[in-house]
Amino acid sequence: MNRRQFLSTAVAGTLIRATETPPNIVFILADDLGYGDLGCFGQQKIRTPNIDRLAASGMRFTRHYSGSPVCAPSRCVLMTGLHPGHSAIRDNKEIQPEGQASLPAGTETLARALRKVGYRTGCFGKWGLGAPGSPGEPLRQGFDRFFGYNCQRHAHNYYPSYLWDNDQRRPLDNPEFSPHQRLPEHLDPNDPASYKQYTGRQYSADLIAEEARKFVRAHSTRPFFLAWTTTVPHVALQVPDEELAEYLGRWPETPYRGERRYLPHRTPRAAYAAMITRLDREVGRMMQLVRELGLEQRTIFIFVSDNGPVTGGTGGTDYSFFNSNAHLRAGKGAVYEGGIRVPMIISWPGRIAAGTQSDRVTGFEDWFPTLLELAGLQAPGGLDGISFAPTLFGGNQTPRPFLYREFPAYGGQQCLLSGDWKLVRRDLNPNRSEAFEARPTTELYNLALDPLERQDVAAANPKVVARLEEMARSQHSNSDMFPFPALDT
Repeated sequence: MNRRQFLSTAVAGTLIRATETPPNIVFILADDLGYGDLGCFGQQKIRTPNIDRLAASGMRFTRHYSGSPVCAPSRCVLMTGLHPGHSAIRDNKEIQPEGQASLPAGTETLARALRKVGYRTGCFGKWGLGAPGSPGEPLRQGFDRFFGYNCQRHAHNYYPSYLWDNDQRRPLDNPEFSPHQRLPEHLDPNDPASYKQYTGRQYSADLIAEEARKFVRAHSTRPFFLAWTTTVPHVALQVPDEELAEYLGRWPETPYRGERRYLPHRTPRAAYAAMITRLDREVGRMMQLVRELGLEQRTIFIFVSDNGPVTGGTGGTDYSFFNSNAHLRAGKGAVYEGGIRVPMIISWPGRIAAGTQSDRVTGFEDWFPTLLELAGLQAPGGLDGISFAPTLFGGNQTPRPFLYREFPAYGGQQCLLSGDWKLVRRDLNPNRSEAFEARPTTELYNLALDPLERQDVAAANPKVVARLEEMARSQHSNSDMFPFPALDT
């Protein structure tokens, strides 16, 4: 692929041509942020003024789907343009002592494709697609620069003792402590001093945002692809006191002692809100930097989440209080709408009309061909993604024929969306389910009539079920690393 292999795309009366300077790309990936956690998607309690302004300057997508209901496989879909039935990483698989299962060597990632045509590429935040020293680490998958957490488990602490600076550990001025511990019984849960042992002096999210801005400054004269894969608001609930102060006393609070994993917190609701507002502040600083550098007209901003919000009180979170899933069914770990439908914003001043919205079904696999097309490039063959660039510029586009998801964990799940219909199959790996005796289920929902997936209409529509099951069957390929016995052939 080279700069002369391009797609000319109609954009507000102009064309993106190979002779133009390709746009910069700032791709902000939040971690476990729910569909309803942003003001521009209906949030009433948490302030997100900068992200809301970003939405007002561009287009909101109301039916955008993450690559998976959990972290690593979702990021794999984003980076490879392959849906979970074809992608290499299909679950969170730990590698000891640090890291997750690795992308294969030489994987054609989005970063690698952009770097081939002159982009400087940087990843700042959480990786989770290959342990240090493995073929999957970011510097071996198309990124010129990496700063943050290689390992998702390590990222459970916002005050770690080190972060990865390219392929080297950078020590931080924080004490060593486990991110999974309960408040000792002898300590008063209402005393702020009881929680001082779970903080440090350098907040990782701030350091990551600072390094991302350094990357933009360093490469302001040439096209860059910035993957800002922040860990916010994934638990543990940790945030500096100055940010927490805005929300203290606003709502009734019950101290979280750590009984549902992760670290305790005296005011868990305030902490969750403050983490998101602090991320919003950093997004605003990045937007301001791009303006100061004179890059606003040449920079695409994208904001999206890697999956739905945490439910069940894990880590002290309270998704129902904040309506984090916007009343969609379930959350992280489920292929229902609340687990995989995520907020998505894209802004490109002068190219994408401000204040617009699209209801087109899109997914993480679509970013690979879309961003290459926006850069005036031809995407490689063999992708599951479909470019939605025409939709961004107000053009008519054939609806996506289907969107497929599978997930071998949490009991084993599979879903397929086609038109108004959504097929959901659960408990396909019953021996891995918490409900050991659970039997596989097949459900069907008409999302046009029942967007909250409350009424299973499978029994009344056997022909639709059979058609969607056959479509789903055709989308699964076996994986030695992630076997799925119910689907494997």
